[in-house]
Amino acid sequence: MKRSSLLILLLLFALPPTATSMAQVASDGISLKRATPESMGVSSAGIREFIEAADRTVDSMHSFMLVRHGQVVAEAWWAPETPDKQHILWSLSKSFTSTAVGFAVTEGKLSVDDTVLQFFPDDVPTDVSNNLKSMRIRDLLTMSTGHQDEVNLAKETNWVKAFLAHPVPHKPGTHFRYNTPATFMLSAIVQKVTGQTVLEYLTPRLFEPLGIKAPKWDTNPQGISIGGYGLFVRTEDIARFGLLYQQQGQWNGKQILPAEWVQLATSRQVSNGSDPSRDWDQGYGFQFWRCRHGAFRGDGKDGQFCIVLPEQDAVIAITANTRDMQGELNVVWDKLLPAFHGEALPENPAEVERLNALISGLKATR
Repeated sequence: MKRSSLLILLLLFALPPTATSMAQVASDGISLKRATPESMGVSSAGIREFIEAADRTVDSMHSFMLVRHGQVVAEAWWAPETPDKQHILWSLSKSFTSTAVGFAVTEGKLSVDDTVLQFFPDDVPTDVSNNLKSMRIRDLLTMSTGHQDEVNLAKETNWVKAFLAHPVPHKPGTHFRYNTPATFMLSAIVQKVTGQTVLEYLTPRLFEPLGIKAPKWDTNPQGISIGGYGLFVRTEDIARFGLLYQQQGQWNGKQILPAEWVQLATSRQVSNGSDPSRDWDQGYGFQFWRCRHGAFRGDGKDGQFCIVLPEQDAVIAITANTRDMQGELNVVWDKLLPAFHGEALPENPAEVERLNALISGLKATR
């Protein structure tokens, strides 16, 4: 962590609640407000125990931010990661693509019950199956397109045409199959109906209102944002995105995204398993996963997480480089969840000092 960033962090934790509630640390002038953990009903000791456990068991943590009652109460970066560094989101990008679809639905540009084929008349295969004919945007959103396997787009020049030519052996809506090309198709449809990439389309509707500066999104050979991955933003930007959903689409008192869309996107739309101990078996929404403990999340390869806990009025943003994403989530549930309390706690300067000392020495292993 840069010395200047660490100094700011230490000062924030040292300030009393009244002062920290007005603290602004980002150069954009609209950073999320900061508060001491105890003032928001979170135990500093519990946060420390979480960071210690994550640092010990997750190979390798990159960053962590906890928002409670709309204010940042803890944040940490494992050197050489920094607050201003954009991080690859991998499949956490999917939740942003879903949000673009939500805006397009709101603006009357499409419906979730529109068929996929209607948007690409020039790319329809010669032999069109009934299953392909019935595939809807809703099926793309819920990863239930009817595919048995993902189409490999890596060597394709026309990704849309390759997707539509891929076999659809199952009736759409009946078979969950995690499917990154399906998210690409959502991106392609948004671009088709708006004339803009999802990056361009989301900029005035999502990124600018939330203060997410200069996001980057990789494109395919045809200049379409990949949708299912390829987005780069900062850790605090992940937290802001989660906070928008935690607040039912409101931002600074304004309804940015309809609450009805938030409810649809984050509720269980399809079943994806039955193991109560796995966070990947709790149901799937519109490019959001359901979690244990009444939570939902967007996530990406190697441990990128945007976790929203409605019951705790909290958002957790994590970036990492790990192969054990369930283990990463287990540390959240085992160590961090018990740190939440219903009311404000007495300030604990000694424990805050221990927490700051721990954060100052964090280093990523890879």
